[in-house]
Amino acid sequence: MKRWLPLFLAAVAAGWAFSAWRVPSGRTDRDAAIAEFGRLPIVFSGRVQPFDSLARNSLLQIRGKQSANYEPWKGVFEKPQTASATEWLLEVMCQPSLAHTRKVFRIDHPDLKGLFGLPADGDAARQDDGKHYSWSQLEPSLEAFKKTVSEVPENAANQTVFQKAVMRQHNAMTLFMRWQNILQPMDATNVVAEYAAYEAGLPAGVAAFQARMADQPFDTNALTATLTHAQRFMAMDGMETPLVIPPAGQGRAASSWQRMGSALLDPGLPSELLNHLTGRNPLPEARFADLIKSLGSVKMKAAVGQYARLVDAYRAGRFPEFRQAVEAYITALQPDHAAELAKVRTEQKFNHWAPFYKAILLYMTAFLLVGFFWVTLSETSRNIAWWLIFIGLLVHSLGLVTRMLIEGRPPVTNLYSSAVFIGWGAVVLGLVLERFWRNAIGLAVGSILGFVTLIIAHGLHGLSKDADTLPMMQAVLDTNLWLSTHVVIVTLGYASTYVAGFLAILYVLLGLVTKIITPEMARSLTRAVYGILCFATLFSFVGTVLGGIWADQSWGRFWGWDPKENGALIIVMWNALILHARWGGMVKERGVMILALVGNIVTSWSWFGTNMLGIGLHSYGAMDAAFFWLLAFIGSQVLLIGGGLLPQRLWRSWQGAAKSAAATR
Repeated sequence: MKRWLPLFLAAVAAGWAFSAWRVPSGRTDRDAAIAEFGRLPIVFSGRVQPFDSLARNSLLQIRGKQSANYEPWKGVFEKPQTASATEWLLEVMCQPSLAHTRKVFRIDHPDLKGLFGLPADGDAARQDDGKHYSWSQLEPSLEAFKKTVSEVPENAANQTVFQKAVMRQHNAMTLFMRWQNILQPMDATNVVAEYAAYEAGLPAGVAAFQARMADQPFDTNALTATLTHAQRFMAMDGMETPLVIPPAGQGRAASSWQRMGSALLDPGLPSELLNHLTGRNPLPEARFADLIKSLGSVKMKAAVGQYARLVDAYRAGRFPEFRQAVEAYITALQPDHAAELAKVRTEQKFNHWAPFYKAILLYMTAFLLVGFFWVTLSETSRNIAWWLIFIGLLVHSLGLVTRMLIEGRPPVTNLYSSAVFIGWGAVVLGLVLERFWRNAIGLAVGSILGFVTLIIAHGLHGLSKDADTLPMMQAVLDTNLWLSTHVVIVTLGYASTYVAGFLAILYVLLGLVTKIITPEMARSLTRAVYGILCFATLFSFVGTVLGGIWADQSWGRFWGWDPKENGALIIVMWNALILHARWGGMVKERGVMILALVGNIVTSWSWFGTNMLGIGLHSYGAMDAAFFWLLAFIGSQVLLIGGGLLPQRLWRSWQGAAKSAAATR
């Protein structure tokens, strides 16, 4: 039984981890239609993505989660009304008045609650949890809020904690306002009728406009009706909503897509012309004359009418009709946009699968089993932990590969993906260590680093909270060659340095408080740290040199003492220092471990600290939200270094070893 139990539990874990790859179609027409709508392609942040991704990323910024709880005041044993991210976005786009009543805005700062006149504490009787609020609750204080926003310094470094909370709330509310205008003017009641009336009146309205521009008699009513519609659509276009109307023809660039407002204006009075007439963006006389002559020569795109039908069907609750409209639109897209449809379908599945969240749970469970092994020396628990980490690594790896296929890029493209990749590399090294030393130390390091790095990427204040994790690359970074070489190699250097450092953490912690670290295990750990640091030094050095070559090609200089460059150099020098200190006999086992702990501080500064400075050519990843956690981690390493320097007679493992040696004499 003990032999087959690890395999059985591994099979159960694998079944759970991969069961969510398939997006459920739902038991009703409503659920199925919402799931289908979620995979419709749009262009936002410079890339083609599904509505599902837009909805999830928006909710993360507004609520801090990828799903909506419409009744957050209900307790654990009650069943609140919830909605998927796509369902919430559909409500915002198609039923704004209902969306205004949903308590989806999370506000934690007490002064911000006071600014909006909100209750600070929850009360189930008044349907309030003290954390989540609706647009209707915020709207009465909008003017006061706007005044506060205008007083916030532009530089985030000069903002107080309250002002940062104000700006986060401002961004969340701006998103909410913009998304109400993605498919329709937010006050529309019958989109099909409004768009049809606009299209039917276009010929007369455009003719009247051309006659007016030529100082000839014109139909005042026709012109007024067309301009009234045009002003509404121009307001939609000015909200900078996602591009939802695809271009005709295959292989067209993402920049060829249009917002709904632009697609509505182009057949009649294009936004370019209206911007000229309102003085927003004056045109050359020749271009202005050409626009006047070409008015009315283009028909409204079919996608406009298809979206109008599905909006009205969803608003009216006619879900079979809504599903038919979604399916008809997908069918219409297939000839010219099959590649985009396949891509967004994969991304929707990836979003639903959430492989990195599953890997977090697998790594955490494996570490608990490692702890149980150290207490009981049960080989069964160690074997189960090995299998769970292996399955977690498999899920982690497939998640990375899927991201690469969606993005068309190597695994590391931004700070978020670097955390995911560093965790992956650490888990691989942990399993390699366990292959040579079957004492669960490698399993512990792999599971801890896999868990911690994915929490850094996905936690409540993680790197995935405020932005799309698959953004378009900045121009200076837009090269798969260097992303595949310099970035991957130097990130592997980070990962291996962390593995050595976390082996040192286990050495000190277990040595101080347990009897697990025997003399033989101490020697094994030292050899492991030494070998990994050799690997880390090589990869850090090669990666840094490759980065210099890339910098020379992109910026015309190999080295510029940029903070990020300095950080990479410090990692190389520190790892080399440890190796030379060991070669020269200046440090022994404990000295190597203490120096490896300092390596954790060096690597964390080079990975995160340099980004927090917000200066230099590498400041494209600037972020300051993790400053407290960086300081906390550095503080923990300083404490461990202090513990490691304590006289060894105070170490519990050393005391146990001394007693054993005395007993054998």
